[in-house]
Amino acid sequence: MERLSGIDASFLYIESPNVPLNVCSVVELDTSTIPGGYSFDRLRNDLALRLKALPEFRAKIADSQLNLDHPVWVDDKNFDLSRHLHRIGLPSPGGRRELAEVCAHIASVPLDRSKPLWEMWVIERVADTDPREGGRLDLMIKVHHSAVDGVTATNLLSQLCSPEPESPPPEPLDGPGDATRLEIAAGGLVKFLCRPLQLAKVVPETVSTIVSTVNRARVGGTMAAPFTAPPTPFNADVTPERNIAVAQLNFDDVIRVKNRFGVKVNDVVLALCAGVLREFLRDREQLPDKPLVAVVPTSVHDKCDRPGRNRVSVMFCNLHTDIEDPSERLQAIAQADSRGKEHSREIGPTLVLDWTEVVARSVFGLILGVASHTPLSHIPVHNLIISNVAGPESKLYCLGAEIKALYPFGPVFHGSGLNITVMSLSGNLNVGVISCPQLVDDLWDLADRFETELGALLFSRNPSRV
Repeated sequence: MERLSGIDASFLYIESPNVPLNVCSVVELDTSTIPGGYSFDRLRNDLALRLKALPEFRAKIADSQLNLDHPVWVDDKNFDLSRHLHRIGLPSPGGRRELAEVCAHIASVPLDRSKPLWEMWVIERVADTDPREGGRLDLMIKVHHSAVDGVTATNLLSQLCSPEPESPPPEPLDGPGDATRLEIAAGGLVKFLCRPLQLAKVVPETVSTIVSTVNRARVGGTMAAPFTAPPTPFNADVTPERNIAVAQLNFDDVIRVKNRFGVKVNDVVLALCAGVLREFLRDREQLPDKPLVAVVPTSVHDKCDRPGRNRVSVMFCNLHTDIEDPSERLQAIAQADSRGKEHSREIGPTLVLDWTEVVARSVFGLILGVASHTPLSHIPVHNLIISNVAGPESKLYCLGAEIKALYPFGPVFHGSGLNITVMSLSGNLNVGVISCPQLVDDLWDLADRFETELGALLFSRNPSRV
């Protein structure tokens, strides 16, 4: 068995019917590259072979009432691909809005915890084309957040896909094995008894972080502070429904902006989101005077050896939506991002992970219950989540079909009902936007502004060089 880390398990504990903790992606495929042509049976058989090398997709959650620690992953002895792979067709005309409506509904449905926590939906008749004749095919892939973060999802994608249309599947890998309820409880007891030792290590580091943050705050050297975000329409309780929209940008243009202003790719991504949000809210006369604040997950896979599928920290970023000029806004974001990264490095890459290991499972519910009944529950901690995932630079083939686009979607939460996730792949920057229709009624109006905002940065003046 493989025990879930604290942060992995937290995504199980905080999930609710209104907040399904799914990580999704919509993959656009060109079936003309599939050796021998497309058929659903061929796709299913190829997927079945590749799943032998993906133990994460064959493992399910197991627990015991006597378990004092987090649940575990065990092999699903009755794994059945037909319970995870589904086939549907889009209604005519099969355009982007029909596709988005279907995928948004799939994203809104919680996964069945009695089986491995993932699904794949094969969507045919996109744009009224026939994949059997080399037309377009889309996949909707949904995985529970307890099983993946951005890096682990990308790694799984690399196992599912290949750099050539026709390549042998990877070598089979063993799964986490099995465990009895007694073994789960016994292992949980050992972990529970070790918590005081873990706490003794975490507390001094936390105190040091607080002192360092106070000193940095005196000279303006911290990241944006939580609970300083202004209210917006998407900072409210979410409903069970979801809506999505997508955009695709030329990654070379993003690099041109990066090089022209001497900033990082992530700075450009944040500036694009900031500009889009500013114009979107301004047109609706809902733009706050104070700048929006985004939470940006940051991977710490290369900085720690902690167990678990999710190894992330977070950074609060000032989006400077109060600045009108796009180039000035970008440079302000880059400066704030630089300060935030320095502050984040001082905090330590594993502090968040270590605290989730210390907190007992029963405490998660207590914390959430207290937080929901305090005055702070009505103040936005942050406005939205923005995530930037680096994908492969070369062409990628999924089950023999060339990937033309991969649009990622993260979860939304009460008080933070908008998530923008971007992923670079094969020369493009793919943008996935998700919310719920009761908070943002027309996400396409937001997504369609990304191209305009990129153009504004490409052709705006650079104040530092004037």
